[in-house]
Order: sequence, then C-alpha cells, then structure tokens
Amino acid sequence: MACTTILVGKDASYDGSTIIARNEDSANGEFCPKRFIVVKPDEQPRHYKSVLSHVEVDLPGEPLQYTAVPNADLKEGIWGEAGVNEANVAMSATETLTTNERVLGADPFVEYTPAKGDEPEVPGGIGEEDFLTIVLPYVKTAREGVQRLGALLEEFGTYEMNGVAFSDSNEIWWLETVGGHHWIAKRVPDEAYVTMPNQLGIDEFDLEDALGDQEAHMCSEDLAEFIETNHLDLAVENTTPFNPRDAFGSHSDSDHVYNTPRAWYMQRFLNPYDEVWDGPDADHKPTSDDIPWARQPERKVTIEDIKYVLSSHYQGTPFDPYGQLGDERTRHMYRTIGINRQSQLAVMQIRPYRPQASRAIQWMAYGSNPFNTLVPFFPNVDTTPAYLEDTTTRVTSENFYWANRIIAALCDGAFRSTSNAVERYQEKTGAMGHRLVAATDEQIARLGLTAAEEAAQSAAEEEFEADNVDGDVQPMTPDETIAALRNPEVREILAAANQTMADQLKEETEKLLDSVLYTRSMEMKNGFHMSDF
Repeated sequence: MACTTILVGKDASYDGSTIIARNEDSANGEFCPKRFIVVKPDEQPRHYKSVLSHVEVDLPGEPLQYTAVPNADLKEGIWGEAGVNEANVAMSATETLTTNERVLGADPFVEYTPAKGDEPEVPGGIGEEDFLTIVLPYVKTAREGVQRLGALLEEFGTYEMNGVAFSDSNEIWWLETVGGHHWIAKRVPDEAYVTMPNQLGIDEFDLEDALGDQEAHMCSEDLAEFIETNHLDLAVENTTPFNPRDAFGSHSDSDHVYNTPRAWYMQRFLNPYDEVWDGPDADHKPTSDDIPWARQPERKVTIEDIKYVLSSHYQGTPFDPYGQLGDERTRHMYRTIGINRQSQLAVMQIRPYRPQASRAIQWMAYGSNPFNTLVPFFPNVDTTPAYLEDTTTRVTSENFYWANRIIAALCDGAFRSTSNAVERYQEKTGAMGHRLVAATDEQIARLGLTAAEEAAQSAAEEEFEADNVDGDVQPMTPDETIAALRNPEVREILAAANQTMADQLKEETEKLLDSVLYTRSMEMKNGFHMSDF
C-alpha cells in the first residue's frame, strides 16, 4: 500500500516511550473500510492460506492475543496492518517500498501463477496481506519479530518490497525486504526518529554487525554473498559504509514526485533550524535523494507532532493544495502525506513508566488525516468499541470510519470555511484522549499488584537491575509480562476506558459532521434568498 511511516526512539519521544506510526493508504482509485479488533488465541488460524498469493503456512500453537486493523471486506484477505500483542510488542506492516532491476534480476519476486490447462497453480510468497497475522501473535520482543519475519521471507519469499516496524518498550526495529527472499533490519537509534515514504530508506548498514553480534543490524544469512555476486554495492571507496538505499532502492524520477517530498516535509517540520530547507540554496530539497533515514530531532517528538506530519499537505509552502502560496502548478506538484484515500492511521506507544498491563496504547484515526482526529485506545482488552470495530462496506455515519470519510469529502471543497471547526474537533478530542489515559492510569495504579506480579517484579528487578538504566517501572521477562497482561480486572477497566473514549468520540464526530454539513449546505450554488433580488 502507498503509506507513510514515522518511528520515534525512546530518547527522542516526549515521554520516553517507543512510538511507531504509519498511515495506511489504499490503492489509487479505491477506498478500503477498516475495523479495529482484538484477535483472541482461539480465533487465530492454525493453518493460514493467503487470498492473493494462495501461499499456505502452518502456524505455531499457543498464539498470543493481539489487536489488528483488518479490512472490513475480506475479499482480498485480512490485511491486519497494525497491532499490539499481549507481550507488549507492537507491529506495523507494511510500508510499500521501491527497488531496482538489478535486485529483481538477482532475486525475483515470488509471484502467484494461476493454473492453466494441465499446469497446476504455483503459489506466490507472503506479503502485506499476511504479515501481521503470521508474525505478531508469535513474538515476545521486537527483535524476535524481525527474526520470525526474516525466517518466513527466506522460506516462502515475497511478491513485493515492504518495510515493517517492530517495537517493545526498549527498542524499535525496521525491516526492509530485498528482492524475493532477502532482507535487512536496523535498530532505530534511541535518540532519533525515522521518516519513511514509499521507497527503500536505510542509508547506512553495518554488515559485520548484522552477520555477527547483531547489536543494531540483522539480515538474511547470505546477504554479503548476494551483494558481492551481483555487484550491488555501489560505494566508490572501500571505506564508505554500505548504503542499502543505493544498492537495493530505486533511483527514478517518480520518487521526486511521490516519495522524497514527504521525507523532506517531515524532517523540515521536526528539524526546522538544523539546515536550510527552502529556496535554491537549500541543503535538502523536496527532490533530494540523500535525505537521511534517521536523525535527532531539535526537540522531543509528541503524539501531536506525529499526527501533524502524517496529516500534512505541505502547509506553509507553495506545494499546499489548500494554500495560497505558489500557483496551480506548484500546489499539485507533489503527492501529499495526508491524502484522500487514507484508510487508517495507527500509532503504537509503549510506555516504560507504566505497569506492564496498561503500558501500551494504540492511537487510532480513520479516513483522510487532514480532516480526522487521533485518539487513544488500550490494546490489552478482550473487545474493542463497536464504533470502531463494526465497520461495514455500507456507508453510514453510525461508525467512525464512514463518518470521517463523509466529513473529509465535505471539507475538501471548502477548506477555509471548515478548517476552524476541524481544528477545534481535533484539539478537543485529543485533549479528551490524554485526560482519559491519565485517569485510567490512576485507576490502574490504585489496584496495586497481585502477589504473583509482586514476586515476578521483585525477581525481575534483581535480575535486570544492572541493565534497567531506562527506568522501566516494572521490568519483567516476556513470559511474566504476558501473565501480567492476562489480568481480567485490568482488562475490564481498560475496556471501559476504551468505551468511554468511543462514546465521547462519537458525540464530537457527530457535532463536527453537523457543523460542516451546515456550512457546505449554505455554500451550495443553487442557494437563493428573497434578499438576493
């Protein structure tokens, strides 16, 4: 899918959380209604078959419970996209990437071939449709997520280039597929954020670490041989670090229209004073191919910053389709980040300063980001609110997805006259979300720990005391974390908080719909008043 991703390391975020976020954008000319659900272990398939590629995968026993944001219409498969499991591991899958002919010539995609005559069908590899479902329920750390997906790619191959994010409370990993069976992964520096439009992004990679200690890099086992055999390393000097973007990525004119401008705008917003961003003497321009994959922000990054950059349409530049700078040519020169065919935005925040059972938050938005709102939900629950779960293919204002889609369609043609109402809605619901999280945190804190949790935490503190430099308030092993999350009293409290959020959200969304519908109705061209004589 044509998406945009931002990853924020724990030392770059406003509260010490790891944060991974991605817009899921549907294909051109299509809209894709989404649901926010919980998948329980007994609902997880034990044998998986892809709808698109027909690949079949036997899945391990004892899957973990997890959230997902699947399609409402399953004709093309699940497309789970984003979620958090009960080991507090988050996954966002996928960011569609670009590649080049040399890579595909060396390691072709594994594509589905339909049956023809006496020839049986040949299944394809795994892809975005499948990734979340076959990986997230079976991993207990972000690093394990990379390892499992990497092993599946090597075994089954893939029919597309993708980028995938994994996070836990301690680290974030970004994996990029390379051709049909190869892959690389890099740990996001704690002090940095990463911006990812739809092109291969990693611009520096330590092969020695990836094939050795794997402190901050991982890759498919034969990657060094694959690079050498196929002459993929384009460095002009042996001392130059290996650059995967040069070796595996695209170098096309369309990148300068569709991809690089998005990275440019996100980094321009988060690092406005580090360099010159505009004009003929800019250090980086919208068409620059060397915009860094990761960089340290000038200030800590908030949830609101993430929502802003993932909703952006180049505000304050000549490239804003709703703006007054530039002209008609410049205002439609580049693909915006906030786009009409956005399906959903999921922001997964893992907070080390809260107990394991309530430290994860999955912020959700549906529809076109410039006109929607981002609000928090706790993923450690047994059910999600119907307002977000019960999306159907039928258009109705009774669910969050379609209400947002209607609002965006109304506001797009009257941006100036509706923008104030949209901004008030976004600010009010965002503030509601932060208050609700704080109140729920207090309620959970009053519960205290069970005897088993106290024993597990005490043992973990002794075991991890030397390593607990990041101040995790409840350090636990992955298995102890899972046990702590399976607390029915906590899950009931979190589910009630989610329902409160959904109820308030529905009320405010309906108010906004009423407001913008009135505004647009008053602006209709067939309006007429007796005073017009």
